Amino acid sequence: MVKLALLTTSLLTSGALTSPVSNPNRPPSRDISPRQWGGGGYYFQNWSEGGSNVRCVNGPGGQFSATWNSKGGFVCGKGWSAGGARVITYSGTYNATGPGYLAVYGWTRNPLIEYYIIEAHAELSPNEPWTYMGNFSSPEGDYDIYTSWRINKPSIEGTRTFQQFWSVRKEQRVSGTVTTQRHFDEWAKLGMRLGRHDYVVMAVEGYTADGGWGSAGEATITVQ
Repeated sequence: MVKLALLTTSLLTSGALTSPVSNPNRPPSRDISPRQWGGGGYYFQNWSEGGSNVRCVNGPGGQFSATWNSKGGFVCGKGWSAGGARVITYSGTYNATGPGYLAVYGWTRNPLIEYYIIEAHAELSPNEPWTYMGNFSSPEGDYDIYTSWRINKPSIEGTRTFQQFWSVRKEQRVSGTVTTQRHFDEWAKLGMRLGRHDYVVMAVEGYTADGGWGSAGEATITVQ
């Protein structure tokens, strides 16, 4: 278990939270459905499994909130039904313990790829190995890049085997801008090719690591 870590738009301490080691692991994936519309053209994501005690609230415009004390997995977020090259600006609070992320989260088809751009996280204590691919710097921050595989697991196309792409921000934050094309370009340089974009959301995710107690916390995020 890690200490309760609070990140807000007004308090960000450089180096206060560490980035993952070069061989972290990853929790089980899930079928991210059903889909919901959040009003104002936004797509709202609310999914949970495994007896999760999660409250995910669709707020006005690009705002959503979540509170959880979960022995299971969940994804709560807001974004767009079509991903691709987007400039995503977000702000809010993220206060969590246990395994979980605040991330830009999306899928592509053909090939089927599940991808994350992790902006903040609580504990990184997942169940499957990541492969470190490299790192890059941009005006928006410094990121480490990883890949991983899911074998015969739920996806947006049912039970499938698919790859996961990860960018993990070295200095965590809960306010800023993510230009997704920057990450797509850096992944492509490493042979990490995306397919046709499906939805993308700014999401809060929590889960239970093997033998773990689960996760808990609260978040309020607005995207635009």
